Amino acid sequence: MKREDVLKFYAEEVEEIRNAGLLKGESPITSPQGAKVVLQDGREVINMCANNYLGLANDQRVIEAAVRSYQERGYGLSSVRFICGTQDVHKKLEETISRFLGMEDTILYSSCFDANGGLFETILTAEDAVISDELNHASIIDGVRLCKAKRYRYKNNDMADLRAQLEAADAAGARIKLIATDGVFSMDGIIADLKGICDLADEFQALVMVDDSHAAGFVGSTGRGTAEYCGVTGRVDIITGTLGKALGGASGGYTSGRKEIVDLLRQRSRPYLFSNTLAPAIAGASIEVFRILEQDTSLRDHLESLTSYYREQLTEAGFDIIAGVHPIVPIMLYDEKTAAAMAARMMEKGVYVVAFSYPVVPKGKARIRTQVSAAHTKEDIDYIVKCFKEVREELGL
Repeated sequence: MKREDVLKFYAEEVEEIRNAGLLKGESPITSPQGAKVVLQDGREVINMCANNYLGLANDQRVIEAAVRSYQERGYGLSSVRFICGTQDVHKKLEETISRFLGMEDTILYSSCFDANGGLFETILTAEDAVISDELNHASIIDGVRLCKAKRYRYKNNDMADLRAQLEAADAAGARIKLIATDGVFSMDGIIADLKGICDLADEFQALVMVDDSHAAGFVGSTGRGTAEYCGVTGRVDIITGTLGKALGGASGGYTSGRKEIVDLLRQRSRPYLFSNTLAPAIAGASIEVFRILEQDTSLRDHLESLTSYYREQLTEAGFDIIAGVHPIVPIMLYDEKTAAAMAARMMEKGVYVVAFSYPVVPKGKARIRTQVSAAHTKEDIDYIVKCFKEVREELGL
């Protein structure tokens, strides 16, 4: 094809997405992230779609820690870790994360996408097998695609099907078996059955990997994540996660796990070996985040209480939500255009929400994924539910 024909083909693809009601737009904000944000047109809206679970994205203590880091450690290191890209703050942060999660060692990445992308091909070969939940995050899916291990997929949180896939991997002669799952499935707010997974892993002598990006800092009685929540602390071999959600909301990721695994990742994980080190300011600010979380559980306690109240209000109002306890609360609408229309009307009323549709979720499963933050108030929640009820009536749903 000629260049102009190629570009026309791409333009037509985008137009098809638009006509199907699946176009994903952007709404620039001109303020820091928080319970309320200011849009480019000057409107202030309540933000119900951020991963800012603990409200730390604009916490003054975190900001001051970042400023100190800029003054003491500079802006960036212009290098990868094994050359001259490792500062003391990187080692301290790795030690802090390991202590917080109760793991043996930790390795930092520029994102959790990179952590997942650099994991599977490093520790698995064609002789091995990876058994992955069907609803795992795209970063796990892409990471698995990069490795040569035989792939098995089990139905979401279905322990009977996981057993069947482990049996199939054994029958095929797999040397190493690795079970991979999200700790919290981000589109639904469902927490993985880690107790069932770890029990099967013990039975079949498999390793367990959990991406806890939507759990670290606030799930579990002290915020140690889904392993704590499910009572399997110490039984998970690998935990990946992000510093870009509850843990300050900037960027950066990590893999925590058995020392032997982390040692190998430092030698062979391509995103670690060939990407610039995490910015010193993010490392310094993240250390402060963990200091705050280790000090007390007030933020996660408030979040838990507010989430329970929000879920109760939506249920009483008759909205179709996915049951659970997580601050991810999807309002199921199923039709893509209906979801987009509701999101637009909510924005007009001063509530920032986004419609999720294919390919982010399966076709016919469109929704508005709302997310509670510890920065919200009970009054915020009351107003949000009131607006959802009004828009539902206005749209005749």
